[in-house]
Amino acid sequence: MERRELLRLLASAGALPLLAPLARAAGTDDWQAQFEAAGSPWKAGFATPPDDLPLTRATVRGRFPDALAGTLFRIGPAGHDLGGERYHHWFDGDGMVHRFVIDGADVRHQGRYVATPKRVAEVRAGRRLFEAFGTTPPGVEPPTSADSINVANTSVLPLRGEVLALWEGGSATRIDARTLHTLGVKTWRTDLAGMPFSAHPKVDPDGTVWNFGVSSGQGLLALYEIAPHGALRRAAVVPVADMPMVHDFAVTGRHLVFLMPPLVYDGKRKEAGASFLDAHVWRPELGMRALVIDKQNWERRQMLTLPAGFLFHVGNAWEEDTPRGTLVHIDYVRSDNADSVFTTNREVMRARRVKSIDPRLTVATLNLGTGKATQQALAQEAEFPRIDPRRVGLRHRHVVHATQTRPDVPGFGAIARTDVESDRSQRFSYGTQALVEEHVFVPDGTRPGWVLGTVFDFGRQKTVLSCFAADHLAAGPVAQATLPYALPLGLHGAFVPA
Repeated sequence: MERRELLRLLASAGALPLLAPLARAAGTDDWQAQFEAAGSPWKAGFATPPDDLPLTRATVRGRFPDALAGTLFRIGPAGHDLGGERYHHWFDGDGMVHRFVIDGADVRHQGRYVATPKRVAEVRAGRRLFEAFGTTPPGVEPPTSADSINVANTSVLPLRGEVLALWEGGSATRIDARTLHTLGVKTWRTDLAGMPFSAHPKVDPDGTVWNFGVSSGQGLLALYEIAPHGALRRAAVVPVADMPMVHDFAVTGRHLVFLMPPLVYDGKRKEAGASFLDAHVWRPELGMRALVIDKQNWERRQMLTLPAGFLFHVGNAWEEDTPRGTLVHIDYVRSDNADSVFTTNREVMRARRVKSIDPRLTVATLNLGTGKATQQALAQEAEFPRIDPRRVGLRHRHVVHATQTRPDVPGFGAIARTDVESDRSQRFSYGTQALVEEHVFVPDGTRPGWVLGTVFDFGRQKTVLSCFAADHLAAGPVAQATLPYALPLGLHGAFVPA
């Protein structure tokens, strides 16, 4: 099939596996009542802000370093309930984008819902109109396109003075970086309108942006290369048998690397009325497939296999040429199964803690010469891995990540910086009444740099922004900014210097 025809099919589909042939019968459930009745002190992290949050000054202890003068953008699910109906999965909520404007001892916060067509239509109607990733609300109609159900809630990409709010299954959404006003969907090229543009693009040290998108129903993987100035260089699709749920990927100097868990889309389950999430089936016999694609020639592809496991996030990858062939090293956060996405991230919507297998930071080596793949799990529980952005695709040592699971509280209680070569790690624990969100690494010239991120302090019911010296993480924050309110727990962010 010609590339142009494949592009046409994928664009017209617009991630069509999210579409359902039949609406669910009208009715009610009690998830909202269960959430409201729950006594869990951390449940405010999954509550719905009734409106946008105006620019508000935080209470600052200490002083944020000059290298952190700028803006931390964050995003996550926030609109979890509407019209008395509550979503059944954390990932379903309408996105709210945040900006923390940092200037020494002055920190201000603003939060604003992303005004996607879906959110605008549903707020106007006062009820849910469309299905979501893990929920099919009662009485909804099949959506007309992927962007009609786009919640823009997963990650952000600063690009050319704007911020792109990203979701898995549809277009990026343009956001004004100064006001957080929604500007509309991003169309890279007219024939690519509506194509999925995933939530974890990678930016090479030279500014080139790489990304992908998944069309589960058609078994197609879209690939994007975007120039540093923001113009699309090329896009194409490649076929993938037994299409899995793919959330993240990695780049090296010469390759794109996809770790594909055996959580495979089953179109028949979707046709029978399952949510998009529940249309996936765990097939461990497939193993964890590793698809390696040549950056320059996307027709050159190689598939390797690791033991079966599940992942959301990748830290980084790099490659080296050896007499035995090119070795690709990739670190990622691995779980033995997908219980976290099916159960843990659902039950928090009823303010219930259901523990799943702890994810571990894991380092895999893919030998492109022999076709063999090996891996080693490190000692650290981990999620939300981030590295020095100057080292994307290059050899690196340190990964910043959340860590420290607890039996009675969801998420993580500490932040860590782990050396993936020695497995040595330093950490700072926020205490027993904290839910740690993603922390990012901020470079500072030739100095060790800084770690910047947020935590929900549910003891005080407030969100706190903290800054650490990257080489002295265990010493604790050098500065903190406390908001007078709690934000809904978010997913990913990006720092933009002033």
